[in-house]
Amino acid sequence: MVPHDSRGEQRRPITLRSTAFRSAREQGWKRLDELADKAEKNGITSLSASESSELPSLYRAVVSSLSVARSIALDRSLLIYLENLTLRSYLIVYGPRAGMLQKFTEFFRRDFPRTVRELRRNLALAFTVMLAGTIAGYFLVMSDISYYDILIPPSLAGGRGPESTAEELIKDELFAPWSGFAESFMLFSSYLFQHNTRVGIFSFGLGFLFGVPTLLLMAYNGAVLGAFVALHARVGLTVDSIAWLSIHGVTEILAILLCAAAGLKIAETILFPGAKTRLESLASDGRRAAGAAAGTVALFLTAGILEGGFRQLISSTPGRFAFASVTAVIWTLYFTYAGRSADDA
Repeated sequence: MVPHDSRGEQRRPITLRSTAFRSAREQGWKRLDELADKAEKNGITSLSASESSELPSLYRAVVSSLSVARSIALDRSLLIYLENLTLRSYLIVYGPRAGMLQKFTEFFRRDFPRTVRELRRNLALAFTVMLAGTIAGYFLVMSDISYYDILIPPSLAGGRGPESTAEELIKDELFAPWSGFAESFMLFSSYLFQHNTRVGIFSFGLGFLFGVPTLLLMAYNGAVLGAFVALHARVGLTVDSIAWLSIHGVTEILAILLCAAAGLKIAETILFPGAKTRLESLASDGRRAAGAAAGTVALFLTAGILEGGFRQLISSTPGRFAFASVTAVIWTLYFTYAGRSADDA
C-alpha cells in the first residue's frame, strides 16, 4: 500500500542520504580494503600490475568519500572506518617502498660516498690542520722530551713515556703477543670503538661553533700523533711505530677527518649561507653533513676491530705496511667511485 498524506496525495518514498551514499561507494571501499590487507600482509610487491594501478584511484575515491561523510554527519562507526582506511591506503600508496636493509645498503652504496666527495674541500682543510699539528708535535718532542707528558695525558699514554726504552716499546707495545680473541676483538675493540666515536662526535658537533673548536681538536689530535712518533723516533723505532699505527690509523684517522669535515661544513653554512636563508641552508647542507658523520660509525667500528686484533696478529713491519696500503686503496676507490653517476663532476 502506497502511503498518502493528510490531503490524500501520494507521498514519495523516503531515502536516507547516508544509505544512498554508502550503497553507491561501498564496493570501492571494500576493494581498497582488500588490496590494503594484501599489501600489509605480503608487502607492496605482492600486488599485481593491475592492482597497483587501481590503488591511486581507489585512494582518491575514499578520500572524497571521507570528506562527504564528514559534511553530511554519517554515523560515527562509518567515519572511523573511512578514516582508518584512508590512513592505511595512504601509507601504501605514498609510503616508502624500500625496507630498512635496502635503505641501509643504498646509503653506503651511493649516498655516503657522494656526500664525502661533496665535502672534499672541508676534508682537505681538516687534513691540513691535522698534518700541521702532527709536524709541530713531532718536532716539539724531538727537541724536548718533556713535551710528551704535556701533549699526551696518562689515559692516552698507555704506560709509554720518556723513560721507556727501545726494548720495552718493542716487547710491550710494537710486537707484544696477541692477547687472544675475546680480549682483542671483543673487549679492547669495543673500548676503542666507543672512544674513537666520541672523538668523532665532538669533531662534528663543535662545527656549530663556527668550526674553530673543530680545527683546534684536529690540531691537537695531530700533535698527539706527532708526539707518539717522536717518542719512538728518539730510540730508533720510527718506521716500526708508523707501521704499527698504520694498520688501524688509515681507517681511524680518515673517520676522524670526515667527522671534522662534516662539522666544518656546518660552520661554512652558518657563516656563508649563500642565496638561501641561514635556516634553509642548514636544513639542506646540515642533513647531508650529518649523514656523512653517521656513516663514519662504520669506519670507527672497522678501525676498532683492526686496532684491537689485527694489529698484533700481523707481527712484521712490512706486513703491516702492506695491510695498511691495501686498506688505503680500498677506501680511496670506494670514496672516489662508489655511487658515481654520469652527472657527477
